[in-house]
Amino acid sequence: MMVRLGITGGIGSGKSYVCHCLSEDFGIPVYNCDLRARELMMTDDNIRKGIVALLGSDAYDAESGILNRKRVADFLFASSDNAKSIESLVHPVVRNDLQSWFAEQHVEIAAMESAILYESGFDTEVNYVVFVDAPLDVRIERIITRDKTTVEEATRRIASQHTDAARSRADYIVLNDGQTEIENQIKKIIQSLC
Repeated sequence: MMVRLGITGGIGSGKSYVCHCLSEDFGIPVYNCDLRARELMMTDDNIRKGIVALLGSDAYDAESGILNRKRVADFLFASSDNAKSIESLVHPVVRNDLQSWFAEQHVEIAAMESAILYESGFDTEVNYVVFVDAPLDVRIERIITRDKTTVEEATRRIASQHTDAARSRADYIVLNDGQTEIENQIKKIIQSLC
């Protein structure tokens, strides 16, 4: 039976890097919930209609039809009610897509990455959870560099997440502080699963 790993952690913790290591160094396929959600927000008609109803016609570019990611992110991070509204449109579609993806994998271990693993209920789709952790200052610097934003905005985004609860529920912790070696931490997790 295939082991399903859930990879989670707060914004700027380096989840994507850990998932890259899982895939590239250990050959473990990884489903990226955030990436697939973005793709489905572009291609799924019901999601598109719902987002336009919530945010208005400027949620998608009039000419290209591309999702206005900044507009959606600003809406999402403005309040928990806004986030719940978007999530109620997107999560059921992503869950179905994830379940289909897992069914297509014929490996010993497969993983999925989700920043909101517990909040979305996707933790029920996995056997074990790996929480990726990093110090606050490292997370802020990563967000500023990646998103070209301010310290204040990065701090606000971090504060909007409730990562302490997720950390305490996880089966494994990977420290991604930019100094601690990641591959050995992952190797120990994989060995404990086999």
